Amino acid sequence: MAVLVNGGAGFIGSHTCVELLNAGEDIVVFDNFYNSNPQVLDGIRKITGRDFKFYEADMLEMSSIDDIFDENDIEQVIHFAGYKSVPESVKHPLKYYSNNLRGTFNILETMKKYGCTKFIFSSSATVYGIPETVPVKEDFPLSAINPYGSTKLIIENLCREMYTANNAWTFILLRYFNPVGAHKSGLIGEDPGNQPNNLMPLVLDKATGKRDVLQITGDDYPTRDGTCIRDYIHVVDLAKGHVSAVKKARELENGCKAYNLGTGRGYSVKEILDTFQRVNNIDLGYTIGPRREGDAAECYSDPSLAEKELGWKAELGIEDMCRDAWNFRRNKLI
Repeated sequence: MAVLVNGGAGFIGSHTCVELLNAGEDIVVFDNFYNSNPQVLDGIRKITGRDFKFYEADMLEMSSIDDIFDENDIEQVIHFAGYKSVPESVKHPLKYYSNNLRGTFNILETMKKYGCTKFIFSSSATVYGIPETVPVKEDFPLSAINPYGSTKLIIENLCREMYTANNAWTFILLRYFNPVGAHKSGLIGEDPGNQPNNLMPLVLDKATGKRDVLQITGDDYPTRDGTCIRDYIHVVDLAKGHVSAVKKARELENGCKAYNLGTGRGYSVKEILDTFQRVNNIDLGYTIGPRREGDAAECYSDPSLAEKELGWKAELGIEDMCRDAWNFRRNKLI
């Protein structure tokens, strides 16, 4: 019996593969390398000392997914694959709906065909829209303010409705906050093939000279230093949350549960930048720009439900995130 990791060569997927293998799980991985690098697979093998079966496949091709299930005894599926850029989704909503929804439909239909009923979904804090209060809890109202968030929310709703229709299913919906960092080995980390729009890849581009200007979007928010506050979580902690979810899904006969995966505290943009400069001895020379439309001043999680029911809690701090992210990027330059 194996765990199928869809999108396992991506940033979060690759770190989850490492933690699953280290926990003694057997995995099957598939990815189409749309926004990832095949070299990541060697990094996973080097870190863990274990091999695994890999398929280069696209979730939009039903026959490819069918082949994977036909050739392997799949117990659970962790679904990471999908387009994930908020700005791009605003410009190309049809592209996002078509890929993210059709791909998920194909996976769930194939799971149903083969009697595989345990599905762990890579969701996002975007399903909360702009929360009125913090910390954000799982029972907060759900909404979507961009096409990317809409696809996450639609898939969450589909999981809930599928469970209502047939309670043989087990769905675990993991709502991420802001993953950063890299594996401490420096062998795998965040390496977007497309134009980055998250804070840490932009910081790394500036630190390496790939980017001439690093601009903060607003310093006049009603926060402790005027910059936006977010719940940044180390990607290794996030990956370990998936291992806990796999174990929980195995214990449950059925169900549909959502969990926040975050640290439970917020770091400001300036705190991230200042910590990165201090722990890595780098002067970023960032500038201040206007606010970005639609940004909430503060958004951070209440992760207590995940601690209570999954036995999981984030352990790594902001210094680890900044140090490990730079270690990975520096290794790429050598």
